[in-house]
This record gives sequence, C-alpha cells and structure tokens, in this order.
Amino acid sequence: MARDAGIDPKMLELLVCPITKGRLRYDADRQELISDKAKLAFPIRDGVPIMLASEARPLEGV
Repeated sequence: MARDAGIDPKMLELLVCPITKGRLRYDADRQELISDKAKLAFPIRDGVPIMLASEARPLEGV
C-alpha cells in the first residue's frame, strides 16, 4: 500500500490536512492524500507528500 509509493506508513499517520488539521486518507491509485473535510487531494510526488493548498486539487462532486 503506502510502502509501494516509498512513503513510510508511520509518517502518513502523523500527517494532517494543513487547512482543517483533520485526518488524511491515502489513495494509492492516484498517489494522493485525501482530506475529506477540506474536499482536497494533495499529490505525492517521488514519495513526498506536497502539503500545500496551492498544489491540492479539489475533489470531484463538491
């Protein structure tokens, strides 16, 4: 799962949404961290989560 992307699962447990401070869920297919509260998806590039609101994409159907 997260290990395939080269991301430490422990690090994923510590990360929170920079906007809501809420939990994130990992989408392995899209290589993103999803904030359901903020309705944003933060990209993971080369195994590094990009936790900038300006880099996040809005979730569809919002």
